[in-house]
This record gives sequence, structure tokens and C-alpha cells, in this order.
Amino acid sequence: MARMRQLLILTLAVVLVSCGGSGKKGNTSGEKDAKTEKKAPEKVSFGKFLPSIFSVTTYDGKRRLEQGMGFFLNDSVAVSLYSLFGNSNRAIVQPLDGNKTYEVAGFLAVDRINDLVLLKIKNLHRPGLKLYTGHVPQAALTYLVSPIRGNTVPVGTGKMLEESTIQGNHVFRISNVIYGSTCGRPVFLKNREVLGVGNLYSAGIDQDYLAIPAELVEKLLKKQTEPLKPLSRLGGKVPPAVSAANAKIKGVLVETDYGNITIKLFNNMPIYRDNFLKLVREHYYDSLLWHRVIAKFVIQTGAADTRHAKPDDMVGWKGPGYTLPANINPKYFHRRGMVGVPRLPDSQNNYKRSDGSQFYIVVGRKYSDSELDDIEKENHIKFSPEQRRVYKTIGGAPTLDGEYTIFGEVTSGMDVADRIDTVSVDKYYRPLRDIRVKRIRILK
Repeated sequence: MARMRQLLILTLAVVLVSCGGSGKKGNTSGEKDAKTEKKAPEKVSFGKFLPSIFSVTTYDGKRRLEQGMGFFLNDSVAVSLYSLFGNSNRAIVQPLDGNKTYEVAGFLAVDRINDLVLLKIKNLHRPGLKLYTGHVPQAALTYLVSPIRGNTVPVGTGKMLEESTIQGNHVFRISNVIYGSTCGRPVFLKNREVLGVGNLYSAGIDQDYLAIPAELVEKLLKKQTEPLKPLSRLGGKVPPAVSAANAKIKGVLVETDYGNITIKLFNNMPIYRDNFLKLVREHYYDSLLWHRVIAKFVIQTGAADTRHAKPDDMVGWKGPGYTLPANINPKYFHRRGMVGVPRLPDSQNNYKRSDGSQFYIVVGRKYSDSELDDIEKENHIKFSPEQRRVYKTIGGAPTLDGEYTIFGEVTSGMDVADRIDTVSVDKYYRPLRDIRVKRIRILK
């Protein structure tokens, strides 16, 4: 019993993208870039692009959070890394060609999974850099531009090492060195078009220098249909007016490869309801895997690293960049059909904070009185007569009670959940054949 409970305590284990950090790992002067990388040939000049590239510092009120970079896509829209902005409510940018700073007005679109955000900057219009979305040969030369020093523009040169998949995302691995405070800068090709957005991936002592493909930036730019929103909306909160409108929503329809599941979201869990609907509206869940299926227990989805995951990839570690405060309501227990949120174990998560995007559906099984007695002793809980009746006649996952937040319930489609629950899985409980959430639709 306890093992099954621990298997659900999962999600965001320690594999990090090491950008931001207020420049703690970075070098804003560009001196190390120049020493580490060879100088680009003189004939490949990038100086004219300095006005379109900027440094960015994000804040929570007056507290400085992260430092990175970004660049313009057209005269009014810029791109940077979402991970720099996830917990901020304010940001300042400084173009590389001067000392004047500008406030970020807000964001226009976000792709949390690929770590991209489109920004609007107050009173600042610059030429957009051209994106390259064609085939990139291996060993193609790549270039990074640093702030002007004296009368020269330092340009570091490297090469494209390979196309790769990291944490389920399509990326280009490059040999150019990128530091924390320079994440978000454009990675150029020799034709002066942008290969992608520079990023640093760190797992333990290993580091990879990456370019998030320009194709993904272009797709986000084309999807830019929503009005300007404040940076504070990138976190887990939504405005009161949006929350009030969410309370009138009937539920959501989860379309899967095996059929549809309808879920009712509980209005007395507004933080979880609003966060879930926010991610649905961003199409966050589209094409994510049901990545953990534990027979007669739960089926789970919502991990950001599963959209492009290969069969042998370890998945289930990546969320939207934030967690949610626990709200374990004794009114709800883990009967069959309930919808809850996984989390990290207590040893890493004293306050039982929930994952920001993953959710599970309880499939469960029926339990005897003696089994329920054992669970009470082991987990130091007490089941009510109603809970005992339900667990004995309908079934569920009583080992999870008191440990996880429940925020909804399945109102139709449990036969689909049951079908998913019977598939063959590997030793990590990932289905051997991919099963996806095609999309989630809001039912008004």
C-alpha cells in the first residue's frame, strides 16, 4: 500500500534548466564568451543587430529574480524564455546598443513546454530578426553576439552539433558557450538568420548549450491572437473577473486516443480550477502522454516533457514552472473517478505543494474492512463510515487520502479510463504504446 502511495509522489525531480538566477552562473560582461570561443570571421558582421537584442531583468515587486536576454521578432514583438518570467510581475529590458532601459508592458503568448514567451515592451520598437526554419546541416557554423566593447562587437563562433530531444523537447545542441545570464539570446547562422533561442540545460554536472528552434518561435508568433496580459498572469494566479467566469463553466472534455473523459471541476477549489483552465486555454495539454498508468490505482498525465518523448525517455519530471499550495479538503476522498494532483515527496516538499500541471484519475479497486484497517494504522488516518462503504462497494485509492489535493471528478468516460488502465507498461509504469491527450475542451 505504502509503495503505491510513494509511486504517486513523483513529478518534478531534480533536472533543471539553469537559466536566470539573477546572473549567478552567468557573465554579463561577455569576457568569458570571448575567451572561450573563437572570433567569427571578419566578413560575418552582426553589429547591425545589436539594437534588436536586449538584456532582461525580472522582478517580483522590488525583488530581483532572474537575468537573461531576448530579441525582437518584428518592430513591436520580442521573444525571450518563459522560465525567466514565470514568477515575476515586472521586467526591465536594455537593448545592447545603449544604456537606456524600458519596462515590459506584458506578454502576448506563451509556450511553457518549449520555454518561450512573446513580449510587448513599452515605448520600444526595433527591427525584427529573421528566423531560419529550413534544414540545418550538422556542423553548420553558429554565432553569438555580445554587447559592444569600445568600438567592436564581440562575436563568438561555434557549430551546430546535432538535433536532439531533451526533456521531451526538440532542440539543437550547439558548441557555443551560453551562461545563465545570457540565456534567451539569439543564436545566428552564417546567413545572419536566427537558428533559435539560446538556452542552457543542466543535469547535475553535465551541461548542454542549446538553441530552441526558430520554427517553434514562428509557430508561437502565428498563434498570437490573445490581447496583452500582465506578466503576473504567467504564474499560477488569474484575475478575479476570470475566476468568477470560470465558476460558471460546466466542466472539461478530455479527448484521448481511447475516447473522451468528461471532468467536473470543483468550484470550492478555485486556485486549482483556475490554474487548470488557464493551461487548457493555452493548449498546454495538447498531445501530452498518459505517462504513468498503475493498474487498479491511477492513470496520470500533464507532464510537459512527454509531448515529443521517445520510447526510452524518462518522463514525468517537467511541469509549467511553478507549484500550487496544497488544499487537502476532508470533504473529498479518493473514491473511483476522483481527479487529483501528484507532488514531490515530503522529504523535498514540506508543505505538500502540488505539481502545477499534472493530474491523475483514480481508477482504483474495492477494499475489504481488514485492508482499510491496515491503511488506517499505517497512514494514521480514520475512514468515515461513508468512506468505508464507498471503498468496499465502488472502490478507489484510499492510500492517497490526506496526502494529495483533489480538485475534480469524472462525470462520464470512466470506461475510457478503465481501458487506459489495462494497457501494458514498463517498469516505470509508462505505457509501452503511447496514449495521448489529443486536447482538452472547455464545456460552457
